[in-house]
Amino acid sequence: MTKKGVLYGMGNPLLDMTAVVDEAYLQKYDLQPNNAILAEDKHRPIYDELLNENYKVSYSPGGATQNTIRVAQWYLREPESTSFVGCIGQDTFGDKLKSCMKKEDIRTNYLVDPTAPTGVCAVLITGGNRSLVTRLDAANEYKQSHLTTPGTWSLVTDASFYYIAGYFLTVSPDSMVEIGEHAVKENKCFSMNLSAPFLSQFFKEPMKKVLPYCDIVFGNEDEARAFAKDFELNTTDLAEIAKKVAAMPKKNNKRSRIVIFTQGADPTVVFKDNKAKEYPVLPIAAENIIDTNGAGDAFVGGFLAEYVQDKDIETCVNNGMHAARMIIQVSGCTLPEHQ
Repeated sequence: MTKKGVLYGMGNPLLDMTAVVDEAYLQKYDLQPNNAILAEDKHRPIYDELLNENYKVSYSPGGATQNTIRVAQWYLREPESTSFVGCIGQDTFGDKLKSCMKKEDIRTNYLVDPTAPTGVCAVLITGGNRSLVTRLDAANEYKQSHLTTPGTWSLVTDASFYYIAGYFLTVSPDSMVEIGEHAVKENKCFSMNLSAPFLSQFFKEPMKKVLPYCDIVFGNEDEARAFAKDFELNTTDLAEIAKKVAAMPKKNNKRSRIVIFTQGADPTVVFKDNKAKEYPVLPIAAENIIDTNGAGDAFVGGFLAEYVQDKDIETCVNNGMHAARMIIQVSGCTLPEHQ
C-alpha cells in the first residue's frame, strides 16, 4: 500500500475542452486541423462558443505535470497517493477542474486567482484530426507565497517524491527551488522534465538554478539535444548527453542523478550508476496511434508510479512505456476505467 500523498506535482493546470467541430469552424479562426498553438486575442471567443452553443463538450484535466500526476495516480490506485498544486481562476472551469481531480482521487490545493480565468485548452476534433488552442491565463499567476501556506506545505511535507515539468520555470522557479531545498534536507527525491527546447534556450538561468536539486531528469531527444547545445555540452549523442547531465553539479550527494531520455519509437536511454542503457520500445501499428501529444507526460507518470514503490529501474521504465503506449491510442490524456 502506498502512503497518502507520496508523490507531489506542481505545474500549470489546464482544463481540456474537447468538441467535434466542422472544417468551417477551423477556417473561421484560421486554425490548422492538426496543430497546437497558444491562443491569440482573435481565438478568445472559441471557449465561450463551445460552452454556450450546441457543441457536445467533454472536459478533462490537462497541462503537462497535472497529466503526469493523473497517470501516476491511475496506476497507484490507492486514493490520494498523489497531490497537485497550481493556479486556477475563480470560475466554472476552475470548479470543473477541481471536481475532475477529486473524481480521480488526487489531492489538490489550487491557488485561486480572482482576476484571471482558469487556463484552458480547446481540443477541436475534425475527423481524425485535432487542433489544440491553449490559453494559460491563471496558470501563469502562481505565487510562491501560496506554497508556504499550511494547506500546501503539508502536501509538500507528506510527499517523498516531487515532480515538476520544466514549463513551471516560466512561472515560479523560486517555488521549485524551495521544494528542492526541502527535498535535499530530508533526502527526498526531486525530479524535473526538460519539457520543451525553448526552455533551455530562453529560461536557461532559472533552469541552471533548479538543476542542482534534480535527482531525476526526464526529457525527449529534441529537448536533450537543445539542452546540450544551450549548455555547451559539445555532443549530440543521447547517451553522452545523459552522462554529462548526470555529472552536472548536484546538491544532494546521497543520491546519484538518473537521466532518462525517451525518443518516440526508438529506444529509451537511461543513465544510472555511471552507465547508459537502452530500453527498446514495443512496436505499435501506425493505424493504432491516435495522438502522440501527452505520451511523454504519461511515460513519466507510469515510471514514477513504480519508482515511488521502490521498484527496480527496468520495471519503472517498462511501466512508463506501458503508460505512453496506452495514452497514444486515445485522444488527449484520457484514462480508461479500471476493470
